[in-house]
Amino acid sequence: MPSFDIVSELDAHEVMNAVDQANREVGTRFDFKGTGATFELQDFAVTLRAQAKFQLGQMLEILKLKLSKRGVDLACLDVKDPVVSGQAASQLITLRQGIDTETAKKIQRLIKDSHLKVQAAIQADQLRVSGKKRDELQAVITQVRAAKLGLPLQFNNFRD
Repeated sequence: MPSFDIVSELDAHEVMNAVDQANREVGTRFDFKGTGATFELQDFAVTLRAQAKFQLGQMLEILKLKLSKRGVDLACLDVKDPVVSGQAASQLITLRQGIDTETAKKIQRLIKDSHLKVQAAIQADQLRVSGKKRDELQAVITQVRAAKLGLPLQFNNFRD
């Protein structure tokens, strides 16, 4: 029986490269000279540190540009509010990975409402969709791509 998985994954190596490139650009830009502005990556969470709140906004745009150039979907970014204390400002950006149960249930409901002869099963942080016909599975992929779920989705492990 043909099947495929719906997942939301990030390439950790590409994220690390994008953060390194952003650090290099901030280190060489004239408006950031001597400010100590940095990006710190830990377990898919990037911390931006600068002297002022407006610099955080500029740093966020640099990071978004570098991530998009490396092929990382910006829909996975969860940007928190900046924290300003005295002469230091910081901002946490979490890179979401995996499909939470609420979104998985939305996708599952979307698939069931399409009235295609397929089954969708939630497996941890992914969905397994199986059916008898390859065309129906491709219709599910098209339908899920068209739905705006606010999360970058990939379709992999397609088996005939």
